[in-house]
Amino acid sequence: MGLLRSEAMAHGTLILPVQDPKKYVDKIGKETSVQFEDMNAREMRRPYRKYVQRIEEMERILRFLFEEMGKVEGCKVTRNFISEFLEADASDQYQLDSLELELQQLYENFVKIKDNNAKLVEERNQSVEELMVAEVALRIFQGGQQVAATSIGSGEESFEVSAKKPLIGKDDVGIGRLGNLSGVLLKADEARFTRALWRASSGNVYSQFFNVDDKVIDPKTGATVAKSVFVIYFQGEAGYLHGKINKVCQAFGANMYTWPGEAQQAQSRYQTLNRVLEEKDKALAGFQKHMQVEAADLLAPSSANANGNSKIEDWRLFCTKEKSIYSVLNLCQEGMTLRADIWYPAADEAKIQTLLAETNEGLQQQAILCPDRGNLHRSIPPTYIRTNEYTEAFQEVINTYGIPKYQEANPALLTLVTFPFIFGMMYGDVGHGSMLLLTGLFLCWKAESFRFSMPAVFQARFMVLSMGVFATFAGFMYNDFFSIGLPIFATRWVDPDGDGHYTPDYDVKNSGGTGPYPFGVDWVWEGASNELLYMNSLKMKLSVLFGVLQMIVGVLLRWSNAAYEKSSLDFICECLPMMVFMLCFFGWMDVMILYKWTHPVDTTPSIINSMICMAMGQEDLAPMWDGSVQLAQKLMLYTVCAVPVMLLPKPFVLLWQHNKTQEQKSKGLLAVDEEVGGHGGDHGHGEEFEFGEIFIHQIIETIEYVLGTVSHTASYLRIWALSLAHQQLSQVFFDKTLKMGLAVPAPMNGVVIYLMFVAWFGITVGVLLGMDVLECFLHTLRLHWVEFQSKFYKSNGEKFMPYNVRTLLEQAED
Repeated sequence: MGLLRSEAMAHGTLILPVQDPKKYVDKIGKETSVQFEDMNAREMRRPYRKYVQRIEEMERILRFLFEEMGKVEGCKVTRNFISEFLEADASDQYQLDSLELELQQLYENFVKIKDNNAKLVEERNQSVEELMVAEVALRIFQGGQQVAATSIGSGEESFEVSAKKPLIGKDDVGIGRLGNLSGVLLKADEARFTRALWRASSGNVYSQFFNVDDKVIDPKTGATVAKSVFVIYFQGEAGYLHGKINKVCQAFGANMYTWPGEAQQAQSRYQTLNRVLEEKDKALAGFQKHMQVEAADLLAPSSANANGNSKIEDWRLFCTKEKSIYSVLNLCQEGMTLRADIWYPAADEAKIQTLLAETNEGLQQQAILCPDRGNLHRSIPPTYIRTNEYTEAFQEVINTYGIPKYQEANPALLTLVTFPFIFGMMYGDVGHGSMLLLTGLFLCWKAESFRFSMPAVFQARFMVLSMGVFATFAGFMYNDFFSIGLPIFATRWVDPDGDGHYTPDYDVKNSGGTGPYPFGVDWVWEGASNELLYMNSLKMKLSVLFGVLQMIVGVLLRWSNAAYEKSSLDFICECLPMMVFMLCFFGWMDVMILYKWTHPVDTTPSIINSMICMAMGQEDLAPMWDGSVQLAQKLMLYTVCAVPVMLLPKPFVLLWQHNKTQEQKSKGLLAVDEEVGGHGGDHGHGEEFEFGEIFIHQIIETIEYVLGTVSHTASYLRIWALSLAHQQLSQVFFDKTLKMGLAVPAPMNGVVIYLMFVAWFGITVGVLLGMDVLECFLHTLRLHWVEFQSKFYKSNGEKFMPYNVRTLLEQAED
């Protein structure tokens, strides 16, 4: 039915053969729009659960492979070729069993390779750490340089003396009097390790820490960590102190290595470890080459899809598709056949039947679609609104507030125009609107590059383009170009005396003479002393005019809902009095605004004063025309009478209908099934009728509409407020940057203007093209959600969620 109302939906039962139901679901997901209902929700039976578990295991393996390939340099997976994948999948390129076997083999190979690599890395780390210890020992024994140390002993000797004096060896102390432990520790744990040693030994140890430049790769995380070498000296080569220190080292995860006894031993150990380290590096380099070869095969396109995704990406998409198919089959009721209740657009029934017939060719057991006749189902039909790339973003704005009720008037049809138009009224400026328009054109030009990388931007590109168009149009109406007036046409104001006092050069009484400025606001108003007063009055009245017009359209859509549902009660008791209230009060205000603009009046009347006199029943001493006061009084009477018509009749009519239904039921003239929902409308009284609740509900709706209409009319003044703020900000930014630069005398004016332009452009982009666009967008959104949609929109529908393979794959890409 288009955008105004959702598609007519049909309900039916899909019967699938148990031999190969997957083929039918695959075809349905690729070529039609069908929503499956859960037939096993109560029993929680999932006949194809094992298949789903198998595919989930395959997806786990794929995630593992993606993670491992991400560690290899230069590996880039080719993605986003969904159409090419679907074409290859149509030829049965991939089979679940064969792919599962291949993935398991790959997983086993990659796990072995990963374990071997982890072992190599660990061995290399041990060699590097032991090399660090040997290097530090060699430096100490040779006395080549001083190293930073931390003493937690008694401190009787200075470090410079103790560092150069042998602690273990053939000296005056003797042999075997001091023990030592050395190893490598995380640099971040040095302070905690020192405190733990102090507490464990009661200060009876001497420790040294040495910073090293080499960093070690953690085999588990792959991250590089900084470590330092430590040496701990204590009394006695063995004993309880040795055991305590060893436990502290183990608690901190320190790797322990033997401290060389002399310089020659350190030198020999250092040379041996260097050779071992070179061998380990060669082994790791060979591993990287092997991983690149393995990854290259997975990154290359498959033979049947040479211009598509990488092979591993096609596998991932295939698993996603297969998992979705078996998830749909889990919704079916199992028996001799598989049965599933489905919703589908009524217009697509012939297409679905044709698809099933084509798939059934040559098969003994066939799939059948059995449409329901006579609306035997009790569930509420889902809401399905067909959209295209242009209308999708606007429909998403409506759906964010709430899904339209089934075949309720959809606000998106009018939002396509009113949303960018009201935004343009707030943001009206030729310069800023053109920049926003160029942004929209760029997004449309580069749309495909944003489809998967930034899907929200891709979806909103046409909305940005529309807002830019209307903002530019409103800028021409306001004649505002970066706060400067554009002399497109000759002005209709003249300054005969040259003193700055302008007089109109057109027929102000509209008696057939020269007309006013042809399009928009005359550019001579820019810079006038009363410019702000004039523009405020103009924009304020424009805001009220379009606001009341949009609310009237909202009430008209309420009329259309009542007419479509054939509810004469809602039409007479709600729609008509609502329209009378709106037209007789606020419509009259709009008439006075337009009359004052188009008709010369000798005694300038005040519209606000006329509205106050109309509402309070006072005499208006400055009428618009002869007889306008009497007309206003009659309209006010109609306005007041519309309120009780909205409030009282409907609850009593519903009570009468309910009593009549009960009377017929007691006489056996009405079946029980016909009574359910017989009262119609959304009043919450389908099976149980509570007159008190209905009456209270009607009181709330009446008060909400009467008071809401007043507050909503005032709320539309935000259009004027945002437009004024935008204009004043633009003028301040221009006056304080470019205008000041133009006033600088030569030769410095060139440099100053350049700098001022950079400042002006940065502020314009940051504030007016960033914050102000967002602000105007949010206020426009509020006017549509609250002021407009509250007049007719129930938003209590359920969205149609068809099984669609392409949509699922696109979401999987995100």
